[in-house]
Amino acid sequence: MAGGSESDDSVTANGRVYIPEVRNEETPAVGMKFDSLDLVYNFYNRYAFLKKNEAFYFRIEGDGDNRFSRCFWADATSRRAYGFYGDVVVFDTTFNTNRYDLTFAPMLGVNNHGQTIVLACAFLSKETTESFIWMFEEFKKAMPGGEPKTIITDQDAAMSRAISIAFPTTFHRLCIWHITSKFSVKLPHSAYKEYWREFQKAIWDTDNKDEFDAKWNIVVTKAGLTDHPWLSSMFDLRESWVPAYARHFFAAGMSSSQRAECSHGFFKQYISRRNSLMDFIIRFERALSHQCQKELVADHVDAFEAAQCPFVRLLERKSPYKCILPMPMNKQMATLYTRTMFQKFEQKLIQNTTCFLELKTEDASKVVFNVSERKNWETRVAEVVYVKDSDHASCSCKRFEFVGIICKHILALFRRDQIEYMPDKYILKRWKKTAKSGLVSDANGNEIKDSADPGLLIKRSTMSRLASDVVEDALMCEEGCELLSETLKSLRVKLKLLKDGPSNNEVGGSSSQTQYMKDPKRVRCNGGSKRVTGAKEKAMKRGIRHCQECGHIGHDRRQCPRNLNTP
Repeated sequence: MAGGSESDDSVTANGRVYIPEVRNEETPAVGMKFDSLDLVYNFYNRYAFLKKNEAFYFRIEGDGDNRFSRCFWADATSRRAYGFYGDVVVFDTTFNTNRYDLTFAPMLGVNNHGQTIVLACAFLSKETTESFIWMFEEFKKAMPGGEPKTIITDQDAAMSRAISIAFPTTFHRLCIWHITSKFSVKLPHSAYKEYWREFQKAIWDTDNKDEFDAKWNIVVTKAGLTDHPWLSSMFDLRESWVPAYARHFFAAGMSSSQRAECSHGFFKQYISRRNSLMDFIIRFERALSHQCQKELVADHVDAFEAAQCPFVRLLERKSPYKCILPMPMNKQMATLYTRTMFQKFEQKLIQNTTCFLELKTEDASKVVFNVSERKNWETRVAEVVYVKDSDHASCSCKRFEFVGIICKHILALFRRDQIEYMPDKYILKRWKKTAKSGLVSDANGNEIKDSADPGLLIKRSTMSRLASDVVEDALMCEEGCELLSETLKSLRVKLKLLKDGPSNNEVGGSSSQTQYMKDPKRVRCNGGSKRVTGAKEKAMKRGIRHCQECGHIGHDRRQCPRNLNTP
């Protein structure tokens, strides 16, 4: 399958599934033959065990013509990560990565540093409801902890049906970016130009459902678009994409699938559309290792380095954070949150000082406050409700429910009541430095262990200290600086060779042996690898420009008849 002809009639191991780089007698090699898919499956199970990655999960299927159809895989690191960060998943299928134009379908998550992580991947020859259901069912088998709380996708009918069947308890959120980017295409040009800002305010600047409905209907009526079919369909789907409706579901602060779009750009650095499946698998693993390295760096920073950012400074080695606001709560959260999440929290802690509380109502069960804030020359008001029996505060902005970090409005209430330390109920473990602590087990009770080297963090710390000492010594004289600079340049070249491995024409390979499972048919997937372009950009590419004065085509503002007729 790495490059044989369609008439071949034996199974090769290369290109079947993910192949870790291990060299021993049990390693997959070009030209290996199997009599059936069951033997291929057993071979890779044995290989994964010898690799000490027995928690590696994969499935592969062929069609009725003995041709590769689809496969799914998730390694131990990804499965274990799902146990900690599986509450929200981003799914996107608009990226082609191989010569067959198979759909590459990664399922992505967010770790405690706010970084994108890969949870599982699949190749699909068809983007049908049945294909998506197959993938999601394999995902549920592979992952510990059940269904995600939220899944974010673009607007695809087959995908939506599959999610409702495979993940019945999961909130399906539609990518707001994909929807709002269509306004310029779906609406008449004049209506879009005049009313787009009002649509934006209705979408983004409303905290409750009734307020959104009212503002949306006002704008639609003013624009004369009450019978517009696309706008009507988007209004009917508002519970799946409008923030006022969807923010009470946790999504790690995400309202779009932009993380998937960004990951496409990242993987493009390593992967070409000319790849065979074997080429892709090797290069994808290389890209994944680079992504894991970023997480390792962030772990190292939290464990060994002091924060240097606009809101925090070095205090002492035992307590790495000194906060601008000398508050016990700020210091408490600095020790608990990762640096990225702490910066988000401290920003809200500072912003709460500009909020003003006003008692609205109070009875035996609850107290309601209006929390006002002046922003962009407008006064925004949020409603904070404190329930006495449960000792719990909630806010109409739903930031805690949506992001998992408490909002400035509730912090203003804490400031008023002189609460010095954050209650545990408002601290999510998934954002803490210790988020990855604890055991993760599969459905059979077997522990899923990380396949990565557990000593990498210590190794990095040791090498960082050594490098720092070498730099300090080199700075003592000019000759030392030149020597270190030349040595580092030479070392960087050698490390790049080690990191990149074999050259493009050496990766994968083809076999003169016949193949049992044939190469997949070349297919055309829905999104391709191209990003979405708006109407304005398409018009510019075609050389068509709209006049900014009257909206018509064929002239610009300087040649507009309206201006020419003006005395």
